[in-house]
Amino acid sequence: MKWGVIGSTGIAQRRTIPEGIVPAKNAELSAVYSPTAERNSAVAAQYGVKACKSERELLESGCDIIYVASPNDQHCRQVIQAAQAGCHVFCEKPLGLSVAEAEEMVAACEANDVQLGVGFMMRFHSYHQEALRIVQSGQLGLPVFGRAQLSCWYPPIPGAWRQDLKRSGGGALPDLATHCIDLLEMLFGRTRRLSCFTGHLVQDYASEDTATVMLEFESGAKGVVDTLFNVPDSSSKNRLEIYGSKGSLRAEGTIGQGDAGEMWFYSESAASSYNTGQARKEDADQRCSPPPVNTYRAEVEAFSQAIIDGNPPPIGAAAALWSQKVIAACFESAETGRAVDFSR
Repeated sequence: MKWGVIGSTGIAQRRTIPEGIVPAKNAELSAVYSPTAERNSAVAAQYGVKACKSERELLESGCDIIYVASPNDQHCRQVIQAAQAGCHVFCEKPLGLSVAEAEEMVAACEANDVQLGVGFMMRFHSYHQEALRIVQSGQLGLPVFGRAQLSCWYPPIPGAWRQDLKRSGGGALPDLATHCIDLLEMLFGRTRRLSCFTGHLVQDYASEDTATVMLEFESGAKGVVDTLFNVPDSSSKNRLEIYGSKGSLRAEGTIGQGDAGEMWFYSESAASSYNTGQARKEDADQRCSPPPVNTYRAEVEAFSQAIIDGNPPPIGAAAALWSQKVIAACFESAETGRAVDFSR
């Protein structure tokens, strides 16, 4: 599959092109576009591909798939134009700035018979896939609670679009919490009810630098997501914790852009009787060690293969639209101080 990139100088340049598209077995980089012409030309020269001078030139360059990696406020227009040009579209999350935009994008792809994928690459992390396998196997018993944490230090930067509400649609919530909520939903089912709290505690820009979400899932399990733009990188361990009636999974450093991290698994071999002393077993956890997987290559290959085989992508339009609805509900809850119930 020939991939063209809109927005070649951000996450595409840092991660998706070198780690995902270029080494993928079933994809090749064909053309790139960015409004920053000099930097776009440098990316094109590095990989020996066409440097397009406009979005239209990119859409007419013969690409099978357009990867939209531009600022969030550009997603809706660019995805619709790509769909109308007959190209399949792989878009970074969030899909748009609002549910209405996301619905318009999904409708455009359906009307033009092209597939739409979204960049929830953390699902492909080998530890997260191992966690899914363990949960589905029943080894944790009934899953009851999960926590996902993702934080970074993101100080004020002139021109940074994520810090501008009109361009980003929000800060820590759409940028970080989307990944964490998606991971917990992968394990527990879709969100049924949520409450959210946001804040501007440290950083002096319009987007929220603090977001905490409490969730109840279709399975009945509960969860917490905490995402921050105001904690030094080395201070946040980016933990994933899953607890069930028979055990637990605890991962550290797996939620992020790399393939690193560690994970431990504990399971009771038989039902335990009530222990008034609440004694804990020491050194009972088993360390998990699945082979590492580059999440960017995995998401590129999965989307490309779906197009080749004529199948729906593993993380497609429905997942993208649902995530947009969940984030909108988070902002609604933060603003009103009330829980949002999807079952009503």
